[in-house]
Amino acid sequence: MNTIIAAVDSGITEEEPNQDLELASEILKKGGLVAFPTETVYGLGGDALNPDASRKIYSAKGRPSDNPLIVHIADETDLQKIAKDIPEAAYKLMDVFWPGPMTMIFHKKPIVPDSTTGGLDTVAVRMPSHNVAYELIRRSGVMIAAPSANTSGRPSPTMASHVREDMEGKIDMIIDGGDCRYGIESTIIDMTGEVPTILRPGYITREMLEDVIGTVEVDPAILGEAAHVRPKAPGMKYTHYAPKGIMYIVEGESSNSVIRCINRMVKERQMAGCKVGVLATRYNAMAYEADEVIVIGDKKDELMISSNLYRTLREFDARGVDYIYSESFAGSSLGTAIMNRLIKAAGHRVIQAPSV
Repeated sequence: MNTIIAAVDSGITEEEPNQDLELASEILKKGGLVAFPTETVYGLGGDALNPDASRKIYSAKGRPSDNPLIVHIADETDLQKIAKDIPEAAYKLMDVFWPGPMTMIFHKKPIVPDSTTGGLDTVAVRMPSHNVAYELIRRSGVMIAAPSANTSGRPSPTMASHVREDMEGKIDMIIDGGDCRYGIESTIIDMTGEVPTILRPGYITREMLEDVIGTVEVDPAILGEAAHVRPKAPGMKYTHYAPKGIMYIVEGESSNSVIRCINRMVKERQMAGCKVGVLATRYNAMAYEADEVIVIGDKKDELMISSNLYRTLREFDARGVDYIYSESFAGSSLGTAIMNRLIKAAGHRVIQAPSV
């Protein structure tokens, strides 16, 4: 398949004509696949109400068919067409966080095919704030089912070049709208129970949600294993975001203990003939003795870390690293979301550095 690559300015307005968006719209209407930028990561989009399009998405990604897709909309009225039993709390959250990086799960209406929802009777819905994503949905008139536009299990794409690595030749079109702002996927909150529950953390935090609607629970699987759980939301069950090298996260009581522990393991791997990388914050980077040290950002700037996370994991792949050791980035606000992605990328391999 010849994949069309087209650049669209992220500042595009509703009145502005654009042939590339018109072409992408026609592809979606005919059941084809288009990768496009959002404020979180690049999405791989198809008509959410077309079962064949959803199946094409799973095939292109190599994604398990029980892993549900998120439906992207550009108008709140579209939600009424695909979801039922929408609670008042959901409307309050929409008023504050839509458009934006928040996905909500509702009971679905029969119009939504099971192939889009992974066979579940619920549907995940969000309204992206990225202009290109919004205009693509609006101009096509198609509600777009879109997981991240990467091969299943690989780091999500935050640049069009990442999408080309994984998807060129497999899909009809890639829209290049520049780098993604947040760099990690949307917060997913389940609205089908008595108490709203976060199933995947993101930029919209628990505290932000509770400021609007009161008590919000967090699914215990977020930072733990979920091997025996049928996923109700993307990212709950399967290995995700993983680089090609084997990755470990190292936690400790102090930066010095983490640095000593990582350098010891780096030396052991190097002596065995392996190429070793370290994912580090700016302050600690010079202390590491690895073959490749990549700085993810300033530990105090969680948005910088989240926006750089997947890019740095892909950079380790480009440099041919066999083993990666990463500092822990646990913290307030975005820290939970960052660690959720990092732990999954490391396959839950977490090492505690000795204190002495």
